[in-house]
Amino acid sequence: MILILNGHPYDTAADTVAQLLEEKGIAADGTAVAVAEQVVPRSQWESTTLTEGAAVEILTAVQGG
Repeated sequence: MILILNGHPYDTAADTVAQLLEEKGIAADGTAVAVAEQVVPRSQWESTTLTEGAAVEILTAVQGG
């Protein structure tokens, strides 16, 4: 299916937020996810399903100054 990931079309086989993060190789620590402009708590990543055309934002914290 095609999602809009961080503002760009992205073709994925993932059905859930957790699967998408695994597919992208993104660790859970320091990561926040929003689907359709709603923050998805980490406790719901396994159960939050993705649909065709869903707008997904993945934000990761980075150290630096």
